[in-house]
Amino acid sequence: MRRPFVAGNWKMNKTNREAISFVSELVDEVSVFKRCEIAVFPPFTALSDVVEITRGSNVEVGAQNVYSADSGAFTGEISPLMLKAIEVTHVIIGHSERRKYFKETDEFVNEKIHSVIGKGLKVIFCIGET
Repeated sequence: MRRPFVAGNWKMNKTNREAISFVSELVDEVSVFKRCEIAVFPPFTALSDVVEITRGSNVEVGAQNVYSADSGAFTGEISPLMLKAIEVTHVIIGHSERRKYFKETDEFVNEKIHSVIGKGLKVIFCIGET
């Protein structure tokens, strides 16, 4: 039987300092929860710091977005390989905000999913309008 999955998408909230403070407390608070998988999805700027703080804990770290290519002229994007290199474990793909504000299509979402799975990362696939 699959363990329950509890996650928090921080969206565009928390500076690095705030993220470090928050996740430091969170790691201590949730250390007793062994029957569920726990993940946080901080902004990109805090990923490395949060990964470092959660290392050895039961809290995993995910990215809120990813690009499907491994490298190239894609200004402002981050690849699955880059996420893997900093030990991110999950990626949110298909979020309604990405579809609405950035016009991400089902086809592009599919490319992202295949790219992320191919790199051994776990996909949090969002389905629906909200």
